[in-house]
Amino acid sequence: TANLDCLLSFAKASEENNYIRPQITTDDVLDIRQGRHPVIETQLPIGERYVPNDIYLDTEKQQIMIITGPNMAGKSALLRQTALIVLLSQMGCFVPAESAKIGLVDKIFTRVGASDNISLGESTFMVEMTEAANILNNVSPHSLVLFDELGRGTSTYDGISIAWAIVEYLHEHVKAQARTLFATHYHELNEMEKNFPRIKNYNVSVREMDGKVIFMRKLERGGSEHSFGIHVAEIAGMPKSIVKRANV
Repeated sequence: TANLDCLLSFAKASEENNYIRPQITTDDVLDIRQGRHPVIETQLPIGERYVPNDIYLDTEKQQIMIITGPNMAGKSALLRQTALIVLLSQMGCFVPAESAKIGLVDKIFTRVGASDNISLGESTFMVEMTEAANILNNVSPHSLVLFDELGRGTSTYDGISIAWAIVEYLHEHVKAQARTLFATHYHELNEMEKNFPRIKNYNVSVREMDGKVIFMRKLERGGSEHSFGIHVAEIAGMPKSIVKRANV
């Protein structure tokens, strides 16, 4: 009965939300065309459509995607929808995409968000490093790794150095060459594409019109040099005098 209930839920969700049947393969190719986030797309305001995106990862040409772009542009949603599509497909469910070729994944590792564990004496950064260490000590070439804003909780130079070293390790260490999405505001990491053949730069695009930032939520090739944090502060209701001063 439980099995039937589960399969019925898969079928009902797939039909109602226009999911497609993924192709499961034994190679290392992850090729998602026009993928969507299964939760966010059901919670959008009436008349607004979720902007779909393509993700391609393998272990020969494009193992690591470094994704830059502004706050609130959709980097985190892109990472999480990729994990959810892989998870749904390996559970036996259809997925929110136009097409999906899923090379088997043995483990999905994520390092997202910011939290602490003060009761045990662990700062936000310590929790972040502990989680990152767990990933790097257990990852395999068949894994999927999602890093979202790694290295924020310490000084800028330390954070960039740690992030760079982790990306380099995932690229160079034979037992750790996992398919990886690495979202970051450290634009300096875009330099890695020049020296590491399987690292590729992408950005979630925006457009500036009449002094305002419009989030396009579309993944594009190439790195970004702007985060538009001051614009996000203004949207959040920060006093105008502070926004004006920050822009000076």
